[in-house]
Amino acid sequence: MTKADLIEKMAKDAGISKVAAKAALESFVDGVTKGLKKRNSRVTLVGFGTFKKVYRKTRMGRNPQTGEKIKIKGRNAVTFKAGKNLI
Repeated sequence: MTKADLIEKMAKDAGISKVAAKAALESFVDGVTKGLKKRNSRVTLVGFGTFKKVYRKTRMGRNPQTGEKIKIKGRNAVTFKAGKNLI
């Protein structure tokens, strides 16, 4: 399902225009993004799942083409754990 498909479904299910559905979806995405700005923060939607920001430490990796060892810098990542109703 694409973003456009989701907007169309939201508009149909809620009986609203696609413009309003797009605004609602963008507001949701913006809210989740702002909720994950702090280190080790989380956004929980009961029944759907939990978005969690984690820090992945610096580690050693390997270039698959040459076999050369490389250093992979640490970075922030977002994980998602599905809720019971989603599975």
